[in-house]
Parts: sequence; structure tokens; C-alpha cells
Amino acid sequence: MDESGIAANVARAIAAALDWTSTPDARAAAHSYLESIKAGDTHVLANTSFLLVKKDWSSEIRLHAFKMLQHLVRLRWDQLSPVERRKFANLAVDLMSEIANPSEEWALKSQTAALVAEIVRKEGPNLWQELFPSIITLSNMGPIQAELVAMVLRWLPEDITVHNEDLEGDRRRILLRGLSQALPEILPLLYTLLERHYGAAMMEASRQQMDIAKQHGAAVVAAVNAVNAYAEWAPLPDLARYGIIYGCGFLLTSPDFRVHACEFFKLVSPRKRPVDASSDFDSAMRSVFEVLMNVTKDFFMKSSSSGGSSDSEFEFAEYICESLVSLGSTNLQCIAADSTVLSFYLQQMLGFFQHSKLALHYQSLLFWLSLMRDLMSKSKNALADGLNTGTGQADNEKRNMLALVTDDVCCAILDTSFQRMLMKEKVHPGIAPAVGTLELWSDGFDSKVDFSQYRSRLLELIRFIACHKPLVAAAKVSERITEVIKSFMVVLLPTKDLAMIESMHLALENVVSSIFDGSNEYGKNSTEIQLSLHQIFEGLLQQLISLKWTEPTLVEVLGHYLDALGPFLRYYPDAVGAVINKLFELLTSLPFMVKDPSTSSARRARLQICTSFIRIAKAASESLLPHMKGIASTMTYLQTEGVLLRAEQNLLGEAFLVMASSAGVQQQQEVLLWLLEPLSKQWTQSEWQEAYLTDSTSLVRLCADTKFMWSVFHTVTFFEKALKRSGFRKGSPSSENSSKTNSPAEHPMVSHLSWMLPPLLKLLRAIHALWSPSVAQALHGEMRAAMLMSDVEKAGLLGEGKVKLPKGALTFHDGSQFDISREAYSEPNEADIRNWLRGIRDSGYSILGLSATLGDSFFRCMDPHSIILALMENIQHMEFRHIKQLVHLALVPLVKFCPSDLWDAWLEKLLHPLFLHVWQALTCSWSSLLREGKAKVPDLHGVLAGLDLKVEVMEEKLLRDLTREICSLCSVLAAPGLNAGLPSLEQAGQVSQMDDSSMRDLEAFASTSMVGFVLNKKDLAVPILKICIEAFGWTDSEAMSKVTSLCGLVILLAISTDNVELREFVCKDLFSAIIQGLTLESNAIISAELVGLCREIFIYLSNRDPSPRQILLSLPCITLQDLLAFEEALSKTGSPKEQKQHMKSLLIMATGNKLKALATQKAVNIITNVTMRNRNSDAAPDSSLDEGDAIGLAAIT
Repeated sequence: MDESGIAANVARAIAAALDWTSTPDARAAAHSYLESIKAGDTHVLANTSFLLVKKDWSSEIRLHAFKMLQHLVRLRWDQLSPVERRKFANLAVDLMSEIANPSEEWALKSQTAALVAEIVRKEGPNLWQELFPSIITLSNMGPIQAELVAMVLRWLPEDITVHNEDLEGDRRRILLRGLSQALPEILPLLYTLLERHYGAAMMEASRQQMDIAKQHGAAVVAAVNAVNAYAEWAPLPDLARYGIIYGCGFLLTSPDFRVHACEFFKLVSPRKRPVDASSDFDSAMRSVFEVLMNVTKDFFMKSSSSGGSSDSEFEFAEYICESLVSLGSTNLQCIAADSTVLSFYLQQMLGFFQHSKLALHYQSLLFWLSLMRDLMSKSKNALADGLNTGTGQADNEKRNMLALVTDDVCCAILDTSFQRMLMKEKVHPGIAPAVGTLELWSDGFDSKVDFSQYRSRLLELIRFIACHKPLVAAAKVSERITEVIKSFMVVLLPTKDLAMIESMHLALENVVSSIFDGSNEYGKNSTEIQLSLHQIFEGLLQQLISLKWTEPTLVEVLGHYLDALGPFLRYYPDAVGAVINKLFELLTSLPFMVKDPSTSSARRARLQICTSFIRIAKAASESLLPHMKGIASTMTYLQTEGVLLRAEQNLLGEAFLVMASSAGVQQQQEVLLWLLEPLSKQWTQSEWQEAYLTDSTSLVRLCADTKFMWSVFHTVTFFEKALKRSGFRKGSPSSENSSKTNSPAEHPMVSHLSWMLPPLLKLLRAIHALWSPSVAQALHGEMRAAMLMSDVEKAGLLGEGKVKLPKGALTFHDGSQFDISREAYSEPNEADIRNWLRGIRDSGYSILGLSATLGDSFFRCMDPHSIILALMENIQHMEFRHIKQLVHLALVPLVKFCPSDLWDAWLEKLLHPLFLHVWQALTCSWSSLLREGKAKVPDLHGVLAGLDLKVEVMEEKLLRDLTREICSLCSVLAAPGLNAGLPSLEQAGQVSQMDDSSMRDLEAFASTSMVGFVLNKKDLAVPILKICIEAFGWTDSEAMSKVTSLCGLVILLAISTDNVELREFVCKDLFSAIIQGLTLESNAIISAELVGLCREIFIYLSNRDPSPRQILLSLPCITLQDLLAFEEALSKTGSPKEQKQHMKSLLIMATGNKLKALATQKAVNIITNVTMRNRNSDAAPDSSLDEGDAIGLAAIT
């Protein structure tokens, strides 16, 4: 068949493939025919495609033909002879002349230019040098030809900064070198195109020749797009030398082209200064500064003169502000030497910060935050390293910059920050005048940033300003609070509209904490400044104390203001007494008993005031010690009068413990005795234990006794607080764990454990029993409902955010809350019981964990049987979220701090039932998730139908959470401090060269290594090792990263001991599982560690067990010669790094590159003087085990 006939057939096939009315069979046949043409004879493909790009055919067919030509160039170019390639290139350039027609579509022009660029990339610089004269000639022929030339220039460097797997290695370097050498030709050409066609477009537009003006305009846009392709990597001095910076700066004055030009400055502004850069770079970057600052000056002038700007003006200003922020964040040193220019720049950024438009303000906020963070850290470092002459010049620059952040600048930043700490939706019309014309933050402003994140950035900036100018910050925040309070008193807004006054307590808290931060910074201020600060805050404090607010919401706010001044009280203790008296005054001004939910704000306010005592006790430290007796007397009086609820007593007691912690152990012991003695009398009574803790039925009766139920709750939570606050310091287990000297016998809580823990263990045991089937079936409906997951917990699992609850709510250990003010109601409902059960469980676990940190005082005095019985008796019936909390709060500390000589008595019986159950549960759930997409966890039984998708999400979250917690426990078993008796890998490697008779028995490590102890207990070791093996197949990289440390020590013990069974497990099961784990893309982040484990097994154990070699030889793409070559390569190097690389290469080769965790990551190529552009890409999902990508391991399993 002749070429025209083939072309006609191809055209019909393209039409059929693109016609949605064609039958599926017809489209499939068309696709098959087109693929056969693309894979067939290259000459037929080329000739046919060149025929089909002619104007005789439809646009769709022509576009497809261009793509066929590009396919030939990309994938089959080497199949053409040099002469044919040159002829092909000339034909492609000729196409540019043919397609330069006003009636041609832009897409066809773009594809033509892309084809020419593709050819140049394949052929290299030599072809480009030959084509360049004709390219110049073509660009001079008219605006359409110029547009095509600009398109080619734009496509040429695309592969330098954007990865293209068709351009790798030498060819990429040759292209980069060629384009770099051609920049003196390319950049002037682009400038000429910009200048010529911008002028022509303006002239033709003035003549009303709009069609021709649009053609010139299109050429300008194409030239700017081409310039942007070089802006990321071309040397900045070249961009300045050939007029590109000036040209794009000029286009910023044109409404038609300025958005395109903005892209150039957006790309250039974050370009980092090369280490070897000359002054030319600084000069060029300074030009960028000047261009953008001049445009900004015009924007502010227009805004002030016209009284406003259009939306397009604001959009343009946002682009300019974004570039200025990038400049200031990366290249401020280029203008740092000129204080006039730098000051002008800072004034402009301040103008953006103060601007009413939120988008402009927010961009500038990021700059000021970055600047102040850098300057404040540098200024402190400069003081510390004042004698270091090497950094003297940089420090001087920083000090000069900091000097330009004047009092006036700081005042302006603070004024704006205070105003913007409000959310638009929460502003009451009555305070609108105070806000002015500011566009406040709204929920719809930025989907990636919420208001709390924005406000935290404002507060961080306020802290930096307070550190830099403490007197200015103190005066401003005091002035603003005074103003807000006065306006509030005048307007008399409803108490629900307290957004303005509530927001300022955060500002006060951050200013005060920054100035009186407990370090030496405050002491470095002059006496005059300290006196002024004292006067400002003392005046503010007197004003706050004089307020006679009794409305609960206002009392709550006032409590926040008073505790915000806590750090100030540390340095000025004379004011402490007045604050304490005011807090007690506020507390007693609120009603004590409230049964109507509508008045619960009084309860929350009372709890907040009690919480303020804790915050002040923490912040003021020793300043409260002289007032402890007075506080104790007042507490005793209020308790005697019966006007303190248990929750309030707990908070005040906790505050007392905080105060006592700074007074020494003896004071703590006295305080604890005073606080705990009344509780112990009730807690240790046998009557209530016999009535309520004998079995689960009696526990149900306890949940019906509201008053006693909450009394038990508050007793337990206070025990937890007492352990945390009374000298408890988190320690880390180490080799001293095996010594009897590690327990802090002086800890003030030690003497209380003996009476505190036994009833608690009974309570926990009874709660755990509720979930056993025999008990659960007999429970009444409300109790069963209380055992189900709450809506708040479900929302948390779904990532739907936390439900906002009262500020007096109790926070659980997972961060969720519930309102404890409901304790006063007569009848507990389902939610009350659920919260009570959860609170007792979490606090109980925490108490056991905190007690374990006391070491010998706990482990040698407590009966392990009672603890094991309480925690493990019903472990098989516990839900995943409960096991997670148990492990995290109780079991991890118990393992960490148990003395080694007590491991037998405590840990074997404690850990065996846990790991046995968890192994079975996790195996079942993961198997279900990977095969069916549903985890099937016990926590969500009973959830209403119709929520299938949400249930699946919640189940997977619960499964992953428990998996990670269990793997964390495995990593604790492998902690260095618990395995001090193990040799290093190098020492073990030397031992491995001996025969088994010369090696130590596994039992020899059981007393000095936790992992040795575990492996020596076979019943305990089996489920733990099974979890490790199966974790390699679970698509959870976080869990996998935690279990690798345990696997490493298991391998180490296999190398160090004569235990044949352990060695066989490591060499066969573990080695195979690791390779299988490398098939999962989710394990890419820890692939280096996994390869390292493979290397250790092969290097140290393959001479003692044949399994590693057998497993490698079972892989699909390896031969015996490959393995021998690998072993020879290993023998030639003693470098672990090189051996790991050899192992990695072998695994990739042996599996046919099927190990997704080791797949080459196609990253952006890093080239000198190139700034990477951010490009979003969707991460590939984790691979399922059922995808059929087996790599040959099936033969050995």
C-alpha cells in the first residue's frame, strides 16, 4: 500500500479511536492498528505522520500525528540513520514556517515547537548551533513566527529542572552545557522578542488594529513563558546582563502582561546565593529588589490616593508581595549593606503587614516571622560568640538589621497583631468600629491553614517583638487591654460576645512569658527598664484586681488574665498575695451547687479559677511559698463549709503540689500527707470495696451511685496528679536498672503506694471484666451502651476534628475531653458512665506506669500477681483502643523500669498473655484489611449500619494505632539501656568465626539483656517473633521502623550464641520476611535499615547456615554465578556501607527490580545555581499483598 493509503487508514483509525459513538470493538481495533503503526517500520511511521500534520486533515488527526512524531523521536530516534535524522529535523523546522498562520490553533503551534525541541534534546548542541540562524530568521518574519520561536526556546530547558527519564546522565549534562553556552544568544533573542513585540502590540492597539495587536501580544506572552523556563537555573548575572530582569520589570507596569511577568520574579526571588558567587549576583538580586519595591511603592500610592483598589490590583499586589517575601527570606544580605534600601524594604513589608487585605497581611506575616526568628537567634548567638571574629561581619549585619526594627515598627506590628487575633465569624457588630476595615481571618481563606495555626504565628511574632523590645511590648499590650476593657464596659456587650477581650489574654500571656522567661534575658535589661516594666504590669494588675466582674464568663476571662501574669509574679512577689486573694474572691462569688444545665457556666468558671492557681504556681515558682499556709487555711475553711466540689479540691490540691515541688522533699511529704490522709481513710475502707468491687455486677451498682462514683473518680485522678507533681521526674532506664540503687527512695509518694494501689487494681480488674462475654450479655442497656465508643472518639478517628467542649473539661491521655461538671447531676446517663469508665481506666494505667518509674520501691514492695491478674485476666476481651492505652501508659514503663533480677517474677507472666493475644488479633485484622479492605476490629461492633465507609476508616485507624503501639513496645524491649550486656556487632562477628562449642549459651544473656531474656523464654519469644515476621507484610512503615531495632538485636544474639533454633529462625524466616518486606513501597523509608539487616545475616551467618544462600538463589532473576560474584565483591571490602550497597544491588537484580521499597526514586536533578520548583504529585498507594507481584519467595515458604 502506498503512503497516502496508509495515511488515510491511520486517519480513519484516529477518528474512530476519538469518536465516543464508535463501538468498543471499533475503538479497540483502532487503538490496536495505531499501536502497530507506532511499533512498525520507522520510515512508514515518519512519512505517514508528516503527511497527517498537513492542513488537509482535521485538528484532532493533526494533533495525534504530532504525538506520533514525538513518540518516534523519544523512543525510536536511534533507529534512523544520521542522514535521516538530519532530514527529519529540517522537515520539523519547515513545519514551523507552514504552521505560522493566524488561523492555526494554539495547540498545533505548541506541538510543533515541542517536536523541534524534542529533536534538539536528542541530537544535542551541534544541531542547535546549525538551526539557530534559521531560528533567528524565522523570528524576524512576524509575530506568529516569533511566538513559535519563543515556544521552542521555552521547551528546550524543560528537562533540566523537571525530570524526564528519557534524558539521563551524559545527555542531560551535554544539553545543560550546550544551553548554558548558548545563553549569550538565547537571552538577547528573548529580550529582543519582548521589546519588539511589546512595542508593536502597544502601537497596533493605539491604531485600533486589535487582531494584529493580539498576535504581538501572544508573542510577548510566549517570550515571557520562555524566559520563565530559564529563570530557575540560568546564572542570575546573565539574566541581568542581557536585560531580562529589566524587561520583565517593565512588563510589570502593563496590566495585560504583568501577571505573566510576576511568574518570572516568583521564580527568581528565592534563588539562593551560590557559595562561589561574585558581586555580580548581589548586584543582579539588588535589581530584582528595586524593581519589586518600585512596583510596590506605586501600589501603595495608588491605594492611598484613590481610596481603594480593584480586585485585579489586589491580586497583582499579592503576587508582588509573595516575591518580596521570598527575596527577604533568602536574599536579604544582598541589600543589607545599604541601610536606606533595607529600611525602605522593611517599611514596605510593614505596609503589607498592616494592609486591610488578609492575603497581603498573611504573606507579610510569614516574612516578619522568619526575619525576627532569624535576627533574635542570631543576636543571642552573637552575644555568646562575641569573640569569634569569623562570624563578626555577619553578626554586624544582623545587628544593623535588628536596629532597623525600631520602636515604631514594633508598635505597628503589635497593633495589627492585636487587632487580627479575632476570627471574622466571631466578631460582634458592636465591636466592628474597633476592628475597622480589616479583612479578618475566615474559615474559607486557606484550606491548608486553620485559624489556630494563623493565630499561633501571630503570637510567635508577638513573642519575638517582646524579646526585642520588652518595654514597647509591655506598654502596648497593657494599653490595648485597658482600651478593650473600657470599651467593653461602655458598650456592655452580651457575655457571649467576648471575642475581643478573650483574645487579648493570649497576647498578654505571650508578652509576659517572653519578657520574664526564667532565663537570664530579663536580668540583662537595665534597672531603668526593669523598673518601667514593673510599673506597667503592676498598674495593669491593679486594674484587673479592681474589676468587680461576677458574671461566670467574665470571671473565667479574668482568671485567664491573672494567670497570664504568673511569670511577672516570679520577679515581683509582693503582688502575689493580692492575686491569690482575688482568685479566692472570684471563686466564692460564683454559685456552688448548680443543677440546671443552663447555669453550668458557673461550674466551668469555678474550675477555671482553680486551674489558674496551678498555672500561677508553675509560673511564679518560689514566690508562692510564703503564701502556702494562707492558701491551705482558706482551702480548709472552704472544705469545712462544704463549698468546694471534689474536682475543685483536686485542682487546688494539684496547685499545692506544684508549690511544694519547689520547696524540697520534706515539704512535699508534708503536703502529700495533708492532702492524701483524708482520701486514704475512705479509699482503704473494706466496706465500699466489698460493696462495689467484688465482681462486675457490684461495679454496675457503683455506676448507679452518682455521688460515690464521682468521688472514686476524683480520688483516682488525684492519685495520678500526685504522682506527676510530687517530685516525679521522667528517667531513662540504663545499666543501673540492674542495681538496687536506682530507685529514688526519697520520692514523697513511695510511702503511699501500699494503700493506694490494691483497691485501684480491684477497680481495674472489675472494669476489664465488663467486656467479657459472660458479663457483657447480662448488663442492662444503658451500661452496654456506655461501653461503646463515643461520637467524639469516632470523630477523632475520622479526622473530623475535636468537638469543642467547655474549658473546664477533663483531658484524656489521647487528647480528647469530657465535661466533668456533670458530676453534680443526680442520675448518671450513658455518656457519664462511659466517661467515668474511660477516665478510671486511663488514670489507673497512668498511676501504674508512674509508680513503675519509682523502681525498686514499687517492684520490690508490690505483689506482681495482683497487678498481672488485674491487667491480663481479660486481655483477650479488651478492645484495640483499650490495649493501646494499657501498653502506652502502663506496660511500657513497667518494662523500662523493672530491675533485671525481677524480670522473671514480673515480665514473663505480664507480657506473655499480651503478646499471645495481640499476635492473634493483629494477624486476623491485618489479613482481613489486606484481602478485603476491612480491618474488622472489636471496637466498632454495634455501630449502626449505613456508615460502612466510615467504619472501614475507623477500623483501619484503630488497627494501625494498636500495631504501632505494640511495635513501640517491641522497640522498648530492644532499648540500649535494657540490653547493656550484649556485645557490639563487630565483637559478635569475631566470635561467629569460632565453632559453636566456643560460643556462649543464650541463657548467658538472659540477665543482662532484655531481648536475651525474652528469647530465652520460648513461650514469650514465639508470639513476639511472629509479630516481627508478620509486620514486614503489613503496610505500615511507622510500625515497621519501630520493630527493626528488635530484629537487629535478635540477629545479634543469633550471631553471638550457639542456639541453633534461633539461628535457623533468623537465617530462614527473618531473612525471607525482610526481602518480602522490601516488596512493599510503604517500607521505602526504612529500606536502608532492612538492607542492613540482610547484610548482617548474610555476612555473619551464611557460613553457619545454608538458608540465606538458598533464599537468594530462589529469587527469579539470579544465577549461581551472580551469587558467587556478589560474595567475591563482599570479600574485597570491609566497609559496611559498601557491603550494604552490594547487597542492595544484588536484591534489585535478583528480583528483577520488583522490590518497590528499593525502586529508584526519580527526583528532581540538582544542578548548580538551580532553584527547584515545587510541584505536587500524588503519592502512589501502598501495594497490596494480593497484586500477584511475587518474586520467587513462595518456593521457600
